[in-house]
Amino acid sequence: MSLRFYDTARAEVRPFEPMEPGKASLYYCGATVQGMPHVGHVRSAIAFDQLTRWLEARGLRVTVVRNVTDIDDKILAKSQDSFREGAAPADPAVVPEEPWWALAYRFEQEFTRAYAALGVRPPTYEPRATGHIPEMHALVQLLIDRGHAYPATDGSGDVYFDVRSWPAYGSLTHQDVDDMQAAPDADPRGKKDARDFALWKGAKDTDPATASWSSPWGAGRPGWHLECSSMVTRYLGAEFDIHGGGLDLRFPHHENEMAQSQAAGHAFARFWMHNGMVTYDGEKMSKSLGNTVSPQQMIDAAGPRVVRYYLGQAHYRSVLDYRETSLQEAASAVARIDGFIAKATARVGAPAPGAAGPVGVPAVFAEAMDDDLNVPQALAALHTTVRAGNTALAAGADAAARAARAAVTAMTDVLGLDDAARPEGAGADAALERSLDALVGDRLAARSAARGAKDWAQADAIRDALAAAGIVIEDSADGARWHLAEDRA
Repeated sequence: MSLRFYDTARAEVRPFEPMEPGKASLYYCGATVQGMPHVGHVRSAIAFDQLTRWLEARGLRVTVVRNVTDIDDKILAKSQDSFREGAAPADPAVVPEEPWWALAYRFEQEFTRAYAALGVRPPTYEPRATGHIPEMHALVQLLIDRGHAYPATDGSGDVYFDVRSWPAYGSLTHQDVDDMQAAPDADPRGKKDARDFALWKGAKDTDPATASWSSPWGAGRPGWHLECSSMVTRYLGAEFDIHGGGLDLRFPHHENEMAQSQAAGHAFARFWMHNGMVTYDGEKMSKSLGNTVSPQQMIDAAGPRVVRYYLGQAHYRSVLDYRETSLQEAASAVARIDGFIAKATARVGAPAPGAAGPVGVPAVFAEAMDDDLNVPQALAALHTTVRAGNTALAAGADAAARAARAAVTAMTDVLGLDDAARPEGAGADAALERSLDALVGDRLAARSAARGAKDWAQADAIRDALAAAGIVIEDSADGARWHLAEDRA
């Protein structure tokens, strides 16, 4: 197997061999369900969905775990806001008098809908933090027993990880502990070192009674970093293949995960993979700057298939910069792909199952995906195949067009484009749209053949007949495309 991925811990691209032949295990950080999904969440999910699909295309059976952080300071704070006088129902994060667990579940459902709309397949397991408190207690006690954690000395009920007890602390992000800032996740009064982070947070008088669990160190709730270490070990074991997440999670979250897990005697992740951020015209998206755009806004503007293409088109480790024209460019690319598939299907019929072979993608596409999931090069191979297919259709080379169509659909399947939902309201018209696409595609193929034979009168007659039916034809280097006259200004 020739798979190679960039490992954050090693800071290099290196060969990937699964721990167990024929299988692969992947854990990536899901959402802290305190609010609506943002583009960073869905970009990360799409990146690791592409990774999963490619590992499967390479013959591996993949176990995927994506957690849900459903207990957190921010979740509690937003719930408490909902009980204050004047809570604004118009704010989707605030429903009057909403318990923290109801708020968390409400937003968990929003994430599930966003993932499904954009073709992100459900993970094998999707554990919630609140369902794994016993595993967290066991890990905390193990760390105390091994001399890497200690209860706070102030009687707060907090338990901290002792970062200086673990010499490898900082190795994931290649930092020296003395250069790190203080950990902000708990009251510093009971710490030995300001950088020590909370494993268990003692209950406070301001916390809801339902937001704490009994423990050997007093009532409280888990720290964020503890949650992931406990859940990944529960579902994938003490050692597994890949741990993923957004670039912003490298520190402190993933650094702390790795330290506490290895200090507990677990080998933990063999590879660490991180996806890049999404910016707006070169700047970080921020509500204060007024430059945010949500996944739903993108879907409403262009449809899920186009949004899936846009958010998945860049190399997963690179910054993806959103501009006003980004979705238009993605829509044009998707239209070229879909236009060729429709024309080829009208000419050569529906594809036979398995006709493209066991993987069904061109070698250049496979080489790109093997090389640290290089989607930009893979998309270049996809569009090259589309152009070759259009050339074959124009030349009447049906066998070559059929082969190109099989390769294109195999590539779009691997990239997850075929699983993105249709825009809301389009489901009832899907069959009609496919039929119209096939019929118009057949007329365009006939027109292309007439032009190839220099029968301009016949070609013009076909164009005029389509125009009379309200169908506008646009000729381009990639072949003819069509749209309904009322679809565009």
